[in-house]
Amino acid sequence: MDAVKRVRLSPEERRAQLIDLGVRMLADRPLEQISVEDIADKAGVSRGLLFHYFASKHDFHVEIVRHTSAEMLARTAPNLDLAPIDILRDVMASYVDYVSDNCDTYVSLLRGTASGDPAMREVFEATRAEMARRVVEQLPTLGIEPDARIALSVRGWIAFVEEATITWLRTPEIPRDELIEMLVTALPAVALSAGAAAALLGG
Repeated sequence: MDAVKRVRLSPEERRAQLIDLGVRMLADRPLEQISVEDIADKAGVSRGLLFHYFASKHDFHVEIVRHTSAEMLARTAPNLDLAPIDILRDVMASYVDYVSDNCDTYVSLLRGTASGDPAMREVFEATRAEMARRVVEQLPTLGIEPDARIALSVRGWIAFVEEATITWLRTPEIPRDELIEMLVTALPAVALSAGAAAALLGG
């Protein structure tokens, strides 16, 4: 692709443009293969100017991951106008659709080199923590009063959602709607079993 014509942008607009270009590149290459040279060329700026906005190539990559995570959270924000179980179903549908639309990017970030980087893991952890917070906040509307055991089980459920969705994308042996329903029904099953097991064991 030819370099784009240089356009005068504000510092905030230029920074956002560079991150957006990086995010789009994730569609066809791993994060570690996104080079400063390619980004600068496509943005129509010098390599040195890029480092005016980002301290290093690594810092730029972290911002790409942060942007991608924020986008996923925005796409999966709960619609509080729905009935409680429909909120969860709508969130899971949005999540599956987001991951489907960004499959290579999502799998690359969760399974690629980025997943072993401390700064990247911090972003992933913050994203999962926000997902867990949203779920725990809605549990009382499903008749489930959260405690420490249930909050921990929700984190396990999020890991299940990620793994099940990625596996389904690779080998979609059940319809999309069945996947979504499986993810939805797994949450109360996991959360309630955590409390039931504790009661059974006298915990």
